[in-house]
Amino acid sequence: MNDNKVFISTGHYKNLKPIQTFNYLIKNNINDIEFSGGLPVHLKEEKKFFKRLKNHNVRLHNYFPAPKKKFVINLASKNKKILRRSINHIKKSISYSKQINGKYFSFHAGFRVDPGVKRLGKGFKKTKLTDKKEAESIFLKSVKEISKFAKKKNIKILIENNVVNKKNLRIFGKNPLLLTNPKDIINFFKRCPKNIGLLIDVGHLKVSARTEKFELVKSFKKLNKITEGYHFSDNNFIEDQNLGFNSKSWFFKHFRRDLNYYTLEIYNDNLNYIKKIKKTVEKYLNK
Repeated sequence: MNDNKVFISTGHYKNLKPIQTFNYLIKNNINDIEFSGGLPVHLKEEKKFFKRLKNHNVRLHNYFPAPKKKFVINLASKNKKILRRSINHIKKSISYSKQINGKYFSFHAGFRVDPGVKRLGKGFKKTKLTDKKEAESIFLKSVKEISKFAKKKNIKILIENNVVNKKNLRIFGKNPLLLTNPKDIINFFKRCPKNIGLLIDVGHLKVSARTEKFELVKSFKKLNKITEGYHFSDNNFIEDQNLGFNSKSWFFKHFRRDLNYYTLEIYNDNLNYIKKIKKTVEKYLNK
């Protein structure tokens, strides 16, 4: 029998200090936590905070710890300043992952455009897109540099698929994001170093399937072959809503049960509801 734990993402608590989110979740008996976003960790609290995380079942994701000065991470940016800042941010987060005895660090695939911080969650503003092949080339080069750094720290890297909706296509006429569909994802990972794995966000895949017109369940099963972790949530096919789900949801009987990375990315104030879903997934995993 397995003993897989399902983590809870802190992505819902964007306006709280990480220590506040941590204390709140621990107080409510949630001990498997994936930190994602939130407010920056204060420099005076940093050492004490990460020392405390070391004794808990915690991992870090993408925009954590949030930088003091906000920016949008883009590992496929043509802007050298943004690109270098993005790579350095990821490396810093990998070092923190090592510090807390983590095994993984995960981040999002790159973009063909550099969205401003104020545009996050509000859609992109039309600007010139980087050529797709050029953006993929920059992204791959970034990933290879990160891979070498992570290898030294003995941290496994997972890259999360992006989500493209119809609004994005209306603005640009083309897909402004990398790694949203099975073909692009599989082709990209063929060129990645061995310590780089795929993190499938099932909510992202669902919206992208409707937008790019690929068969959802068939594609999910195909991607399972190279998948090493999951972010679970549901939505209406139109936008990424981070809704809850149950054992009858489209992906539930199709995900792999032999992995070590499962996270609920559900944005809901009702922790009992989230804990109930966590139990449902764990029961299925540990059959």
